[in-house]
Amino acid sequence: MTTNPVIKPELLDQLLANYTKPEDLTGEDGLFKQLKKALIERALGAELTEHLGYEKGDPDGRGSGNSRNGTSSKTILTDDGEIEIAVPRDRIGSFEPQLIPKGQRRFDGFDDKILSLYARGMTVREIQGHLAELYGTEVSPDLISRVTDAVLDEVREWQNRPLDPVYPVVFLDALRVKIRDEGLVKNKAVYVALALNPDGEKDVLGVWIEQTEGAKFWLKVINELKGRGVNDILIAVVDGLKGFPEAIATVFPQTIVQTCIVHLIRNSLAFVSWKDRKTILPAIRGIYRAENADQALASLEELEAEWGKRYPAVGQA
Repeated sequence: MTTNPVIKPELLDQLLANYTKPEDLTGEDGLFKQLKKALIERALGAELTEHLGYEKGDPDGRGSGNSRNGTSSKTILTDDGEIEIAVPRDRIGSFEPQLIPKGQRRFDGFDDKILSLYARGMTVREIQGHLAELYGTEVSPDLISRVTDAVLDEVREWQNRPLDPVYPVVFLDALRVKIRDEGLVKNKAVYVALALNPDGEKDVLGVWIEQTEGAKFWLKVINELKGRGVNDILIAVVDGLKGFPEAIATVFPQTIVQTCIVHLIRNSLAFVSWKDRKTILPAIRGIYRAENADQALASLEELEAEWGKRYPAVGQA
C-alpha cells in the first residue's frame, strides 16, 4: 500500500525552477531560509485565525470584538542563522503565538546546538565563536549562559526526582569519560546507578562524580537512593570493590549482591598471558552463559582440565 507524498512533485519543480548551484538552496538568501521564513509566518497567521475565530477578509467576523492589526518585525535565531519574520498582531493584544512565543528569540533546535557544544566541554566564548563561524550569527555570552544554566536546573531536578519503591536489578559501576575541569580536559570516573524496572526497562537512577571510589562513597549513594524513595533492591550487581557488599547490606539487608560478570571475566583474564586470552575467553564465557548451575559447573571443570595446570588461578577466580 502506498501513500501520496505530503509535498507534491509539481510544487518541488516550481520551487527549484531557478536552481543552478548549491548556494541557491543553502546560501544566505537560499531557498531553505526563504521556505522556513514563509512557513513560520504562514503558521503564525493560522494561529491568529484560530484565535480570532474567523478567516481573514470574512465579513462575518467583524462583530467578534477583535480583529487583525498588521504585523511586527522580529528577528529569530535558527539553524540557518538569523531570519527576520513578520509576526501578526490582533487589535486588543490578546494573541499569544505558540510556535514562537512572545519574548522568544530562538527557534526550536538552536538551543540544542548550544547544549551540544557545551556538553563537549567548550567554553562560552568558544561556543560564541563557533556559532558565529558556522551560522554567521552573533550570540551573546549571556544567552549561552542562560541556555546552559536552564539545563543545569533540569539536571538538578532530575538528580533529586523521586524513585520507585522497588527495583528488581540495579547495576552500580563507574564509567571513564573526558570532562573539562579548570580549562583542561581530564579523564574522570563518573559513577552510575542503572536499574531495571519491573517492566524490564532501563532507568538511570543517578550519576555522581567523585575523586576516589570506596565503600564509604557507595554507602552515601545507597543512602541517597533510599532517601529518594527506594525501599528495596532485589539484586545489586557490583564490581569486586572491597566493602561494597557490606555497604549495600547496611541499607538493604535483604538485597542479593552479585559480582558483575564482566568484572569476573576481567579478573580471570588478569592471570592469563596476552597470547592465550583469545583462546581461553570462550571457555570462560561459557561458564556464565550456562542455562543452569550444573552446566556451569561442567563448563568450569572442562576449563580447569584444559587450562588448570597452566593457569590454576583462573578456575579459582
